[in-house]
Amino acid sequence: MSLAICPGSFDPITLGHLNIIRRASKIFDKVVVCIMVNSTKMTPMFSIDERVDMAKRVVERLPNVEVDTFDGLLAEYAKKYDDAVIVKGMRAASDFEYEFQMNLINKKINPDLETMFLTASEKYTFLSSSVVREMASYGAELTGFVPCEIIDEVKNKAKIWRDRNGK
Repeated sequence: MSLAICPGSFDPITLGHLNIIRRASKIFDKVVVCIMVNSTKMTPMFSIDERVDMAKRVVERLPNVEVDTFDGLLAEYAKKYDDAVIVKGMRAASDFEYEFQMNLINKKINPDLETMFLTASEKYTFLSSSVVREMASYGAELTGFVPCEIIDEVKNKAKIWRDRNGK
């Protein structure tokens, strides 16, 4: 059985993420959306439990997709599965440089681990979770940026986030 791991912080999950997950689900028998704790990123807007819950709701209509979480190195997580492939979405050339470096590091830790890069659909090349957080913090319309199942949740959390940070 072919298995893909789609890792990320998903803070929050966007339509760009969902596009990559959906496309991976057509290529692989099983896809694991692995919500990672990224120690190099700022404090997340959503807790890990909130991100898992949102991701589960968004992918529930994709029968071969499941959601998991891991607080460690992706290459170590992938050792749980035989012949897993990491699937990463690429928005621009700048993404490639970083992801290529991560691929080399992952191969050092887990030599059997392969990485597959999927280019973002054109309409999502600009989209990131940080863009969504910024838009939401100013009350912008999020339709077309995040899945409809979580728009209200993202808006409500952004208002709390903005009020807490005095913006």
